[in-house]
Amino acid sequence: MLEQIEGSKAIAHTVARCHPQVVSAYPISPQTHIVEEISRMVKAGELQNCEYVNVESEFGAMSACIGASAGGARTYTATASQGLLFMVEAVYNASGLQLPIVMTVANRAIGAPINIWNDQSDTMSQRDSGWLQLYARDNQEAADLHVQAFRIAEELSMPVMVCMDGYILTHAVEQVDVPEEEQIARFLPPFEPRQVLDPTQPESIGSMVGPEAFLEVKYLQHMQTVEAQKLIPQVQQEFKEIFGRDSGGFLHTYRTEDAQTIILCMGSVTGTVSDAVDGLRARGEKVGVVSLTAFRPFPYEAVYDALKGAKTVVVLEKTLSYGNGGVVTFYIERALRKTDIKILTLIAGLGGRPITEASLDAYYEDVKDGKAEDLTFLDLNKELVDRELEREANERRSGSMAAHVAADAMTLSMKEGSHA
Repeated sequence: MLEQIEGSKAIAHTVARCHPQVVSAYPISPQTHIVEEISRMVKAGELQNCEYVNVESEFGAMSACIGASAGGARTYTATASQGLLFMVEAVYNASGLQLPIVMTVANRAIGAPINIWNDQSDTMSQRDSGWLQLYARDNQEAADLHVQAFRIAEELSMPVMVCMDGYILTHAVEQVDVPEEEQIARFLPPFEPRQVLDPTQPESIGSMVGPEAFLEVKYLQHMQTVEAQKLIPQVQQEFKEIFGRDSGGFLHTYRTEDAQTIILCMGSVTGTVSDAVDGLRARGEKVGVVSLTAFRPFPYEAVYDALKGAKTVVVLEKTLSYGNGGVVTFYIERALRKTDIKILTLIAGLGGRPITEASLDAYYEDVKDGKAEDLTFLDLNKELVDRELEREANERRSGSMAAHVAADAMTLSMKEGSHA
């Protein structure tokens, strides 16, 4: 049933209806409302047979999840940004131990400088941690992906991150058809763990593995991820049959049938890009959108099929690989390496910078006219950059770059406001 609900609460209610047996969490914005709501439901008796564990850090949260999952419990947690980085050692342990933990990551920028707004730098930093990564376009898909994540994690016995843009989705109040408990029961079978710590049958986990076997263990982890490429579309199809919605899977396309230029993106920016494309289509421009849902595993074949008809592909990225540019671009180039398709990278939205239709429209004109560079930073304020470069060239002890740029930005903003 459709209801007007905050994204975080929609996720909390969906997770609760999946009946986790252990939830371990440490609050960090913007995921806090998720675990707060789950805590409230446990205390009120709305979510029963679930142990809610209060811990002292994100590292503690993932460590508790590892213990709970190894003990045979369906396990869930959530985090964001610096919290994800704090738990990194345990994040790798969870995947190396083949534990089917589901974790929401409310995407948020990584400091320094301190920034609490949205981009996708946090989860991108963990792309090779052994976790599957699924990215939601909107709150409906975010809710649906959590149900699918438990199914995928438990069938493969490997952990899954569901990534949703912080604040843009977590704090947005909109209509969501929160998955019903009866539907989830039909789709998600009772948890039957592949490995369980049992005092009556003692077994070691996390034991030392030397050079004679380490490669083989990592190869098997690799093969698990490859296996996910077969499972994800199957799970998507079964979900569609039960819930009547086409959520999840590898990717989604919009107006790509005859598109000569395709913009590829991930997450909530899909809505803005789709609106911009509608405007361009109204002017006769053949432009389309591909929204990538599964980043791990990376669906090379599906990406190739979705993009092969284009002349130009713009990869819109909400993260930055210093000295290289795009992160996702690398995988798109590999998927299209046997084609002559031109691939451009557009870095946008870092630290919560708005991505507007007007800016996308102006950028497209550069693409159409052949003026767009291989790497473009959308709405980069060149004046701020030049001021700092000049300062550093003239002063050996130039001080904090971040402090200078922030102060200069404030000065320019006030000056523009006074002119207005």
